[in-house]
Amino acid sequence: MPHNSLQSLRTTLNETILGSEQAADLLLTALLARGHALVTGPPGIGKTSLASTLAASLGGIFKRLQFTPDLLPSDIIGYNIYRQQSGEFDFVSGPVFSNLLLADEINRASPRTQSALLESMNERQVSIDGETKQLPDPFLVVATQNDTSSTGTFPLPEPQLDRFLLSIPMALPPETCQLDILKLHGSGTLSQEGSPCVLPLEDLIALQKEVTQLSISENLQRYLLALCQAARSLTGQDHAVSVRGTLALQAAARAFALLEGQSAVHPDHVQAVYPHVLRHRLLTEDTLDPEPILNTALDQTPVP
Repeated sequence: MPHNSLQSLRTTLNETILGSEQAADLLLTALLARGHALVTGPPGIGKTSLASTLAASLGGIFKRLQFTPDLLPSDIIGYNIYRQQSGEFDFVSGPVFSNLLLADEINRASPRTQSALLESMNERQVSIDGETKQLPDPFLVVATQNDTSSTGTFPLPEPQLDRFLLSIPMALPPETCQLDILKLHGSGTLSQEGSPCVLPLEDLIALQKEVTQLSISENLQRYLLALCQAARSLTGQDHAVSVRGTLALQAAARAFALLEGQSAVHPDHVQAVYPHVLRHRLLTEDTLDPEPILNTALDQTPVP
């Protein structure tokens, strides 16, 4: 059963990357909602390991791309090469032709290179030399970003930020959890070959379809709109949250409800994903922390 496989995958992520329960749930939420995830945090806390474990557990095509300042758009989407023997052009596909693309340290590539992902993230396709090529289904981008150092990095373009369904923060786990991590790695029982396939792609596609059919009331949709409008008002910018952002909030709430085993969306599902859907979308001053704004919006918006 797809739902049993989903819960098994949830358990696998929590047991493999200790102390990352919330991050694992949010990553699964993005997966179920057919959205992309931006995982932020300092180095060495399991961002890459979490994405790699998810990819191995799905059993699909997994590609990892290390973003660097000299990375070119063709390194992401691919290129056409002329074969002299046949007199024809052959297409060499890039890493984007995968079920899960790990864009490691995405902010270390130039904005021009980062923009090569825009079409693929939004439309699940790429255009090369006037020809459109479809990407595999499902397709998920998990991007990691080191938020503790800005040396050698570029800001992510606003249109690209808007294409991430969720922003997932990861932090250093508590000391007790760090001790468990030491014991796990010191026991010699940690597999070095990755996780077995837990959620087959056909089951994932069925769950993604179920998410789109999950019941959500009109009152709750008005609550979604009110939360987004509250964020706009508090930042003083009407364009702070786009229509795509409102749709993302609804999709994420539905996916989180399914992950929790519910047949309908409730206000607590919306509240759980709201900060992660809007955090990276708020176009505020660099010195302004979006967290207080989001908390205030949650507190001031009446719950249906």
